[in-house]
Amino acid sequence: MKFPAPVALAQAVPQLPTGQGWWFEPKFDGHRMVLWRQDDGIRLQSRSGRDVTDAWMDLARAARDLPAVTVLDGEAIVYVSGAVDFGAAQARAASNPLRAVKLAAQWPASFAAWDILVHPELGDVRSRPYETRRALLLGVLQELGPPLQAVPATDDRATALLWYEALRPQGVEGLVAKHASSPYRAGRIWKKLRHADTVDAEVVGYTGRPSRPRALAVRLPDGRTALSQPVSAQIAAQAAAQLTGSPPVRRAQTDTGAVYEAVEPGLLVEVLAGTTRHSVVTVTRLR
Repeated sequence: MKFPAPVALAQAVPQLPTGQGWWFEPKFDGHRMVLWRQDDGIRLQSRSGRDVTDAWMDLARAARDLPAVTVLDGEAIVYVSGAVDFGAAQARAASNPLRAVKLAAQWPASFAAWDILVHPELGDVRSRPYETRRALLLGVLQELGPPLQAVPATDDRATALLWYEALRPQGVEGLVAKHASSPYRAGRIWKKLRHADTVDAEVVGYTGRPSRPRALAVRLPDGRTALSQPVSAQIAAQAAAQLTGSPPVRRAQTDTGAVYEAVEPGLLVEVLAGTTRHSVVTVTRLR
């Protein structure tokens, strides 16, 4: 398997699926990460495929304890005062190496692993069913401890709904449902139920400069393209880190005719669900 690996995603749903064969995992509020333990070192991959090792060196050091040639999928999270803090994880992801070292000393990161893509003995296991991969993941991590841990999982829907309510104060933002027989592949193959009244949208462009975007053009779940309200300085800086490396492809227009600089899709943001009925949406954060 070549770096970077295309990642599986989850589609937002209003309720958990019912029926046989479903497994449920808590959805931690952090930064998506694929952890590569290779023969010649460690590489950490973001959701978009960027190498983010320098920002998460504490996790890279912990990953040395994994067997060589292991690739795990999961979430980089940061606990502050006993709860998962997305803002702290976001600050780490946007840091330069020197700043990341200081943040790691204050709030060390953890890696919540939920899947295994490459097994040290079996090789690429993405085509195997979720239940099989889950067992392999637990086997690889059984001799390790924090900060590398497997997320909890249950095939009991009632237990999952209890988690959904009980774990919210700890920073768990919802649940992800995965079918026992499903292989791992790119695309929205899982289901997610979230507390937040937001939806995911794909960034397809921006207004302003790539180093300081004023607004983001997003493709909404229903296929419409809309321009966001002016984004905050923090969101603009985080978006700029990725947009600067993605020069505009062309000029384009939203469904209402607003002009923006188009870029290749790949960056995902959350927008307030209540604003998606309108031509201008509100971006709450990057995913």
